[in-house]
Amino acid sequence: MDRRHFLRTSGVGAGALALMGSGALSGCRAVAGPASATAPAVMGGGEDVVVVGAGAFGVWTALHLQKMGARVTLVDIWGPGNSRSTSGDETRGVRSSYGGRELWTDWAYRSMDAWREFDREWSPRMGDPLYYTTGDLILRDTEEGMITEVRETWDQVGVPYEVLTPDEVRARWPQIGIEGIEVALYEPGAGVVRSREACRRVANIFQQRGGTLRMARAELGSSAGGRLGALTLNGDRDALSADRFVFALGPWFPKAFPEIMADRMRITTMGHVFYMGTPPGDYRFDYPNLPSWNFPGVTGWASLPPDHRGFRIRAGASAHPDPDTSVRWIPEDFHDRPFEVLRERFPAIAEQPIVETRACHYESSVSRDWIIDRHPDLENVWFAGGGSAEGFKFGPLIGELIAARALGDDRFAELDGEFRLIGLDQDQE
Repeated sequence: MDRRHFLRTSGVGAGALALMGSGALSGCRAVAGPASATAPAVMGGGEDVVVVGAGAFGVWTALHLQKMGARVTLVDIWGPGNSRSTSGDETRGVRSSYGGRELWTDWAYRSMDAWREFDREWSPRMGDPLYYTTGDLILRDTEEGMITEVRETWDQVGVPYEVLTPDEVRARWPQIGIEGIEVALYEPGAGVVRSREACRRVANIFQQRGGTLRMARAELGSSAGGRLGALTLNGDRDALSADRFVFALGPWFPKAFPEIMADRMRITTMGHVFYMGTPPGDYRFDYPNLPSWNFPGVTGWASLPPDHRGFRIRAGASAHPDPDTSVRWIPEDFHDRPFEVLRERFPAIAEQPIVETRACHYESSVSRDWIIDRHPDLENVWFAGGGSAEGFKFGPLIGELIAARALGDDRFAELDGEFRLIGLDQDQE
């Protein structure tokens, strides 16, 4: 069975905690789920599993572990959707344009349906949708390179798309400046997710189904016979034992497991996101009147309901090696770049102010692929990370893969050789 066929027939439908980092809370606390949710409780009779980290990888893994029958505790020092996490921004794009990466393309494409299905099930009970189908528009000055690679991979996977001329782009979206652009690709099913709310909502559903969320600083506790026995919480004031442990630590991995992750993961880059104001009464830059867009080195999308944070631009980056101490707002030294983008590509809002900024660590493995593997010395400990600035969109699908591996479930046997630590070592040779 080839990989694409496997992915389409397998029925496939993560996060940051400062493990051993700074900023410990004064006391561990269990967090109650929202009274408004009505998810049926799932009282697992299987193994006890602790998931450390309540970002995208962590919350979806916890939910899928629970569905597979495990009794699950989810631990995070600051809580789901917090502003320090790589999943803590207000919005994240979902597109499948990964030229030359068939697996990522297929999973990203199918994640769009997974997000929509999640909304169909939960939005009537928990509020506004998470996923908004905006379409995604890639604009380039040549077909060579990215455009060709993406089209070839989309054709292999079967992703619907359109090839547009500059005149067609102008006719559909005259508010976009396309000087110098020769070709565009449009992916109609792509969209944008309310990312902070998504992490909180998945965690809330997990709790309503009987899962436990604890806000605490966690450290490795006792181990024997190649197995971890427990975590210590908040400086030895409490302990949490389990049969299995999953660490979904995002950019905290190199700090928590330096001997294993320091040379396998890079977290020095912080991406810059700006939310820009839009003119009163001018809705050309609000959903659904503009797709998400991708010019070389710059991406963004329309102001999204119901939060209306503003017109989003991701442009530029800065360096900081420590997610515990890095500042998550963007200094004024970097504020010129979004206005340069607006003047060139969206001139009608070039004089609008910056209304919010976000900065988050890009947590990239050396292979720029996910890490879903066992701890080399502790057989009941699993790592889930390496989102590589792209992981959030895969959450509904990748959570099931992580959960299955952690429980020894063979539903993804065809992927057993993927996302392993040994592959990262080979990439460094």
